[in-house]
Amino acid sequence: MAKDYYVALDVDRDASVDDIKKAYRKLALQYHPDRNPGDKTAEDRFKAVTEAYEVLADAEKRRVYDQFGAEGLRQQAGGGGGGFEDMHNPFSVFERVMREFGMGGFEGFGGGGGRSGGRDVGSNLQIRLSLTLAEVAAGATKTLRIRHKVACTTCSGSGAKAGSAPETCRECQGRGQVQRVVQSFLGRMMTVIECPACHGEGRVVRDRCVDCRGEGVKQEDETVQVRVPAGVANGHYVKMRGLGDAGRRGGPTGDLLVLIEEEEDELFQRIGDDIITDVFVTQADAVLGAKIEVPTLGGKSALKIPPATQSHSILRMRGKGLGRLNSSGHGDQLVRVIVHTPETPSGREKELLEELRKLQESKLPPPRKGQYGLVDE
Repeated sequence: MAKDYYVALDVDRDASVDDIKKAYRKLALQYHPDRNPGDKTAEDRFKAVTEAYEVLADAEKRRVYDQFGAEGLRQQAGGGGGGFEDMHNPFSVFERVMREFGMGGFEGFGGGGGRSGGRDVGSNLQIRLSLTLAEVAAGATKTLRIRHKVACTTCSGSGAKAGSAPETCRECQGRGQVQRVVQSFLGRMMTVIECPACHGEGRVVRDRCVDCRGEGVKQEDETVQVRVPAGVANGHYVKMRGLGDAGRRGGPTGDLLVLIEEEEDELFQRIGDDIITDVFVTQADAVLGAKIEVPTLGGKSALKIPPATQSHSILRMRGKGLGRLNSSGHGDQLVRVIVHTPETPSGREKELLEELRKLQESKLPPPRKGQYGLVDE
């Protein structure tokens, strides 16, 4: 069944952005997994309303969706799957909207924190990678220079001075968390918060490492290579695990997210896996038919112009488009044929055109409503 984002958020199709945001806030609070532990249906609904909000709250995505539906959004993104994803995290979206309503930072929501087993989890890093259309078509391997936090070699990431070791926190007995009664928008409730003494680590460093000042990490530059397969698009990213920031004091390392940005091409416009370009022909070529050479991603290729081709007709060259991401096959190249009109015809050309006009003026059809269809090669 096709997705209906307006139904998912229970809003009208002409709803304002404020109405969409309010509807999302209400439903997201209702179905948030932290309020419905173990309820897979509620979790799926939470993700569905978040997806709907991300589309309808964005003017351009909403325009495409209203015109072409969810499939149009997928085609605009150029496909997806595998190791390439859209920058989409339902919990991050939820947190952002809650902050806009002045409700950020409360316990029990957020879809994962910054700690693992009492240790700080290293941050994910994001870097933008610009690719030409030719690189998108063929795939590319790029060398990137990154700056990230790595474990301190002097203290092996513990943050403690040589000959010493971190001590168990007396406040939380090493758990990294303590119970408190807090006042939230839901009322008074017992909640678990980060231990203020050890900041959630469960351990306290008394004698700090002089090289990393007790952090357990230091900044370093590194050169890495990223392989980008054919068919990626704007908004996709490559996740390179373990190349983000190292966690403080032995915490897990985050990931490096390489965000794909596609450069505008001078000849081709991309439409999903297809590309389109314009070529100009003479009136004689359009009337009589011709065989011409057109640019493609792989070099020039021959294209047959059928007789009686109308200006702005579109011819399809199968398999000349982009490779499909994580799939076999290629898209097509669409060639829009435009009959060229000389701006400054010579005297001889004017004579021939005047003669041609007399021959053709009685053959013109009357005005009509129509659209040139797609003609296969």
